[in-house]
Amino acid sequence: MFLNLNHYKLDVYKSARELRFECYKLIARLPDNERFNLTDQIKRASISVVLNITEGCSRKSEVERKRYFEIARGSVVELDSCFDIIIECGYMNVEGLTKVGNLIKTEFILLTKMIKAGS
Repeated sequence: MFLNLNHYKLDVYKSARELRFECYKLIARLPDNERFNLTDQIKRASISVVLNITEGCSRKSEVERKRYFEIARGSVVELDSCFDIIIECGYMNVEGLTKVGNLIKTEFILLTKMIKAGS
């Protein structure tokens, strides 16, 4: 933000921020009994995606960059599983999760491309 670094312009970063924002909107709709379970897990995972992309972009070594992007992609997979649990528990339905589902798919694809490209 204050440093005005190049990764702020990357689609993978913008998408990650949008995913985090959408996750935060959805966790507000979860029951209180999930506050220290799914809610916290979704917060941590969605933040992890953004922060690991940021950290990866700051690394000079291709190996290090890829590792951070892999961690970010792992957090995307974690979010996918969290929303699967939410559906399974009946807290929300698939139709209500269309936007976050599309963001999860997009972010996974973008991170996979970053990892393969070695960017």
